Amino acid sequence: MLEQRADIAVHSMKDVPVDFPEGLGLAVICEREDPRDAFVSNNYNSIEELPQGAVVGTCSLRRQCQISAARPDIVIKELRGNVGTRLQKLDDGNYDAIILAAAGLKRLEMKERIKSFIEPEFSLPAVGQGAVGIECRVDDQRILELIKPLNHQDTADRVYAERAMNLALEGGCQVPIGSYCVITQDDQLFLRGLVGKPDGTEIIKAEIRGERSQAVTLGKELANELLDAGAKEILTQVYEQV
Repeated sequence: MLEQRADIAVHSMKDVPVDFPEGLGLAVICEREDPRDAFVSNNYNSIEELPQGAVVGTCSLRRQCQISAARPDIVIKELRGNVGTRLQKLDDGNYDAIILAAAGLKRLEMKERIKSFIEPEFSLPAVGQGAVGIECRVDDQRILELIKPLNHQDTADRVYAERAMNLALEGGCQVPIGSYCVITQDDQLFLRGLVGKPDGTEIIKAEIRGERSQAVTLGKELANELLDAGAKEILTQVYEQV
């Protein structure tokens, strides 16, 4: 885009870094798909049904952290590759279950592979999970006007709050950070966040409510609450190990 060879880039928001190259920025956030994680298995219907010692596949430290905290008796095994490759590894018997983003399976028309959805109360999603963002040159008024109608403000407010928390934590998509924001009945933002050790032995959680116009401020304030409660020490340990 900086070389003028492309006008936009379309991203899954959970994979978008907190910082952009100079001259580029996030212009639009489209309406959010299902933000939850999906439990996928050929033999079991939920995490709760898994027997002791069951092998669960994921490459996400966030998922590993929260699942291990709830079920320390199961084995978390690294799982990589595209969605098709991951499902094939499950079907080949390498795992008892795998955890994937529900939005990805729905968009690929593979919803039938989902045995159950993992609710945010059990495991917070990744920052921006389920949302799609459009990046472009910040000074390209023609493109900005063309894509402006694609913006979904409810989703944007929620995702900006989540990303502000992540930015203040100096987090990335490969660290055990979860965040999820909803709009309440009285049109306020309710933002939850967590930072945890990958093995699930320690998880720090916090939540905050506030006006939608203060999305970024709320995210920063929540991050500060987490840091004050010990998240900084956990993140320092994680970064030393990766």
